[in-house]
Amino acid sequence: MSSYELVSRHVRAALDEAATRSISSDVVARCLLSEAIRLFKQNRSNDDIAAELAAAADKLDEDAPLAFIRP
Repeated sequence: MSSYELVSRHVRAALDEAATRSISSDVVARCLLSEAIRLFKQNRSNDDIAAELAAAADKLDEDAPLAFIRP
């Protein structure tokens, strides 16, 4: 199982549980983003985290070419 598949499985479970508690997927997404940032802060600088988030934001338009691919 890939790391993406592992995380995706847990996100799906979180969304399913949230739905049973009338918690919107938008709220779950914000919580997941907060947790991702918390994890990033354990080993990365704020500037590096900001660059990671900016790169992700730049890729929101799936039809646009990727500005770069982070290894």
